[in-house]
Amino acid sequence: MLKNPSSKYRPFPAIALPDRQWPSRTIERAPVWLSTDLRDGNQALFEPMNAERKLRLFDLLVQVGLKEIEVGFPAASQTDFDIVRHLIESGRVPDDVTLMVMTQAREDLIVRTVEALRGARRAIVHVYNATAPLWRRTVFRLSEDEVMALVERQVRCLRRLTDACPDTEWVLQYSPETFCMTELEVSLRACTTAMQAWGAGPGRPIILNLPTTVEVATPNVFADQIEWMDRHLPQREHVILSVHPHNDRGTGVACAELALMAGAQRVEGCLFGNGERSGNVDLVTLALNLYTQGVAPGLDFSDLGAVARTVEACTALPVHPRHPYAGDLVHTAFSGSHQDAIRKGLAARSEGGFWEVPYLPIDPADIGRTFDNVIRVNSQSGKGGIAYLMERHFGLVMPRRMQVEFSAVVQAHADTSEAEVDVDRLWTLFAATYLAPTAEGGALTCHGHRCHAINAEGAGAAVRVELDLTHRGIRTTLHGTGTGPVDATVQALDRHLRIDHFEERSASSGADASAWAIVEMACRDQPGTRFGVGRHADIATAGVLAVLSAAARWEQVS
Repeated sequence: MLKNPSSKYRPFPAIALPDRQWPSRTIERAPVWLSTDLRDGNQALFEPMNAERKLRLFDLLVQVGLKEIEVGFPAASQTDFDIVRHLIESGRVPDDVTLMVMTQAREDLIVRTVEALRGARRAIVHVYNATAPLWRRTVFRLSEDEVMALVERQVRCLRRLTDACPDTEWVLQYSPETFCMTELEVSLRACTTAMQAWGAGPGRPIILNLPTTVEVATPNVFADQIEWMDRHLPQREHVILSVHPHNDRGTGVACAELALMAGAQRVEGCLFGNGERSGNVDLVTLALNLYTQGVAPGLDFSDLGAVARTVEACTALPVHPRHPYAGDLVHTAFSGSHQDAIRKGLAARSEGGFWEVPYLPIDPADIGRTFDNVIRVNSQSGKGGIAYLMERHFGLVMPRRMQVEFSAVVQAHADTSEAEVDVDRLWTLFAATYLAPTAEGGALTCHGHRCHAINAEGAGAAVRVELDLTHRGIRTTLHGTGTGPVDATVQALDRHLRIDHFEERSASSGADASAWAIVEMACRDQPGTRFGVGRHADIATAGVLAVLSAAARWEQVS
């Protein structure tokens, strides 16, 4: 093994385009989309899809709004041939959807391909042949002139066959396969040859598809190649310039975006980037990238989770949890500082304004996600995320110091369990900490209380409270007098306690409404404070329970 393997490789040469324009452009409209999930994506599977799964995936592609769908390689597979026939004969193809099929530039395959499409309203026939020097020299052993003669002969064959079927609107898509590794002058010659053989012109457009068959350069080089072709193609107004990026370098999406800036009008790929080797460009990511820039992609991913589940079922390939937009964890924050920023961003956002929430480039609701899983809790989480979940799910707004107190409880549990703390577990921890101390069997169990107004009018109004409690296994009745139920309860306990903070609020509305009360309590012979919480349909009772909760928690540490 070489100590420096990089010595085996050479950099891809730069493109001579000193006045390139694409770096100063922006993408202002969505491209024409073509899905290759049923052909290119299917060929890349461990086990290719059967007819049932292909039809299910076809229906999904139609549902999300794709208007051009490559459905197979009918000359190479009887299954693909039968699928194409079924789609046409069953009337399953909507009027605004065009089928595309692929074939190598070989006459016998082209004949079989046209036969498969018989009766289609509109069809794209994708003819391709490799053009790069390595393929010309090593694989096919053809000169450049022989390659051009092949293109002309096979496109003319297709034209002759399709002219004999005038009931179908035929469109040629020609791909100089291995375009990204082909000399630009050779690619231009191959495309021009195909245009002439097809008779491209007014009323007879042609799709020229330029693939990064294997990524060999940085995305800016591919953009230079596309802009060069865009400038040099004859009869450019009759050409739909398409790209088919692969992802060998992990830059398929970047290649597609820069290619659109460089003049491309159409993109081929798979919904979640499935495809040969490292896959094709990811249409979901590419489309939603446009969406975040204020450009409507023309595809419906409003229930992206359902799209992902269907693709997984059809391909038997999982969508990675960190997959852009679609992954189960991409809209999730475990980090405490991130959670706090998201919580504050959501609280500050005004309805109808631009989406500006820290760490969330897209509103999860726009792709069918709820906020339930945006903030999740583990040992790395902080008080902000915990506070957000408690407010969202249980209607409890915790004071900041209480957030700190309760987050320590959650942190200790997460460290011990070494697992994520879901909402149910969060509630269990909260109830055990703040509600259990006054429940049956708690440290200071409250069986009931009664309040009596001593002076019902004037500034000196007072309340007398009677508490029915069990304390340390002994049932007792305590009495206290104060300015209100909370103060009277503190006086009844007579435990050197002091209320530093008290707040109450309704947690819900309607017949089953409940209220929260929160107290922060100090003990004169102990440092610090403890929070107590009460929850009850009667807001005054919630306050009494909150005081007992805090007192019981002081009892636990005394």
